[in-house]
Amino acid sequence: MSEDEPTKREEPAPADPADQGDQAVVAAGPSATQPPPPTPSGGHPHDPHAGRFGEPGRPFHRNPFNVGFLGGLGLLLAYGVFTGLRNAASILVLIFVALFLAVGLNPAVTRLRQWGMPRGFAVLTVTIGILLLFCGGLFALIPPLITQTGELINNAPDFIRSLQRNQAINDLVERYDVVQRVQGALNAGTVTNALGGVVGGARLLFGTIFNVLTVLVLTIYFMAAFDRIKRAGYRLVPASRRERVELLGDEILAKVGAYMVGALAIAVLAGVSTFVFALIVGLAYPFALAVVVAITDLIPQIGATLGAVIISIVGFATSLTAGIACVIFFLIYQQVENYLIYPKVMKRSVEVSDVAAVVAALVGVGLFGVLGALIAIPMVAGVQLILREVVNPSMDRR
Repeated sequence: MSEDEPTKREEPAPADPADQGDQAVVAAGPSATQPPPPTPSGGHPHDPHAGRFGEPGRPFHRNPFNVGFLGGLGLLLAYGVFTGLRNAASILVLIFVALFLAVGLNPAVTRLRQWGMPRGFAVLTVTIGILLLFCGGLFALIPPLITQTGELINNAPDFIRSLQRNQAINDLVERYDVVQRVQGALNAGTVTNALGGVVGGARLLFGTIFNVLTVLVLTIYFMAAFDRIKRAGYRLVPASRRERVELLGDEILAKVGAYMVGALAIAVLAGVSTFVFALIVGLAYPFALAVVVAITDLIPQIGATLGAVIISIVGFATSLTAGIACVIFFLIYQQVENYLIYPKVMKRSVEVSDVAAVVAALVGVGLFGVLGALIAIPMVAGVQLILREVVNPSMDRR
């Protein structure tokens, strides 16, 4: 090669892509050839839906066979759930009543906890108070009932003779042939039905005792685990709406507690009114009768009537005039309580209007009986709160 001739540089040959990949692997180390390690949860590290049981699979193809098969399974499942609920209706009612009582008594537990008492001791204190109230009602009810029933049986002949001397009563007996009708009703079938009624009454008594004990035990459990149950229920709500739902839910639960306080106030007023009336008429055991009326008045729908029947029996055992006075007094007082006292008290405690309280009580009794009367007022208060805080603002923004 001459000096005049320019020097030529030798350019390297283009590298093979496979060789480049091998060189990259060698430079990166052995970790580049291995798949990314699984996460502790068992899924891919970049998969947000992977849980500790692996990554969810692909959805099924929505062909007509799968749709029909799943629809049939859904119908069978719905029918099975309906049948199970129907068969367990009585137990579910007891559970619901216990939960309702636990919600109503929770403010008392909360107040005791604010005073520095642990929740377990607070629940125990409230339970002992309920048991003392219940036992006091029984001890106040049983002695007067037994005594006055015995006096009523002893005075029955004199009472019948006084009716026989009444000319108007004798005319009615002869006109409608009452004696022959009574004798015709006293046959073997009537006696058999009476014995069956006694057995049924005993069965009803033991069933009532079992239901009361069941509700009491469930109420204690619900009060002890009330905070955990409430938190578990709120966890079912999406996180974006959980805070608002918690505020609304706590307010509705507070309405239930206010309803219980209002019901207690109405019961105390009924007991005081009965005590004053018993003193005026001259009935025996006026304080015991007042306690009986106050306790029975807590029972929705039938409680006031039950208390009126007991006091009327005591009145008739005392004298015919006292019995008639008891009947008239309770007929008037129940109307005043149902349409004047009850709406006013519930308006102040639960913030439900008078008309809404009366209508809710009547509709609840007509639909679900005692259970409907128990939940009618708190349900109306909750619906009013949701309408005021959720529905009405939504409608105003449109």
